[in-house]
Amino acid sequence: MGAILHDIGKIGIPDAVLNKPGRLTTEEYELMKQHAAIGARIVQSVGALQGVVPIVRYHQERYDGSGYPEGLKGEDIPVGARIIGVVDTYGAMTEDRVYRSTPGHDKAMAELQRLAGQQFDPVAVGAFINLLEERPDLAERPAMRV
Repeated sequence: MGAILHDIGKIGIPDAVLNKPGRLTTEEYELMKQHAAIGARIVQSVGALQGVVPIVRYHQERYDGSGYPEGLKGEDIPVGARIIGVVDTYGAMTEDRVYRSTPGHDKAMAELQRLAGQQFDPVAVGAFINLLEERPDLAERPAMRV
């Protein structure tokens, strides 16, 4: 459920920002960063979804502490949020966006490896890469596109 709902807070971000074809301004980026907290508030209002609130709230945190909304670092980031961070980034890099074409699977995998221990939990990256090496068919499934 956390994977499905992690970006629900984007419902509170204007379409002009979400679909902007170019680089976001500082103000637009600050607005975009609010989606994690907005999403957590939405999910928190549903009693049966309490367990996914931390995933929704912290999926933009970075392993080195440079993420948002709270700048959590390493193991302080809930494990579900660390996993979604890896899978979400892979999905973003393997699909076309309004502002760029997809770099593709190989470049996405290389980028995940390059950023393991910085942006991403290295254990989560390793597990994800191992999974896709064992089951390359999973990379082609729409469900992998978080």
